[in-house]
Amino acid sequence: MPPDLIARFLIRMAKFKTENKEFLSYLIYKAYDQQSFIEEIKEEINQQFKNLNKKNLYLSKKTIRKALKTTNKYIKFSGEKQTELELLIHFCKKMRASGLPLHHGKVLGNMYLREYNRVKKILGTLHEDLQYDYVDEIKKLS
Repeated sequence: MPPDLIARFLIRMAKFKTENKEFLSYLIYKAYDQQSFIEEIKEEINQQFKNLNKKNLYLSKKTIRKALKTTNKYIKFSGEKQTELELLIHFCKKMRASGLPLHHGKVLGNMYLREYNRVKKILGTLHEDLQYDYVDEIKKLS
C-alpha cells in the first residue's frame, strides 16, 4: 500500500477509539466492495431482528436500539450516502415488519419516524438518477 493511503487510514482511524480494529478491518478488506459490505450488514440486522422478543416491549426496544446502534456504526465506517440510505431503508423495513405497535408506543413510533425522516433527508442529497431508484422503496415505508 502507498504510504499516503496508510496515513489517510490512520487519520480516519483516530476518530474511532473503541471501534478502531473493526474500522481498520473495514478499510482494508471491505471498503472496495460496498455491495457485499451492505449485504453483510443487512444480514446482521436481520439476525438481530430475528432475536427480537415480541412478548416484552421493553426488551424489544432494547433490541431495536442495539440494531440501530449497529447500523449507525457501519454507516459511520462507510461514509457513503448511498450505503447509509440502503442500510436505513432496510432497518425501517425490518422495524415495520417486526409486528410491534409502532403507532401505539411513543418510543418506537418516534424512533421509526426519526429514521424515516433521516432516509428522506439523505435521499434529497443524492443524484437524481439514484433518487429515482429509491423512491418506490421509500414510499413503502410511509
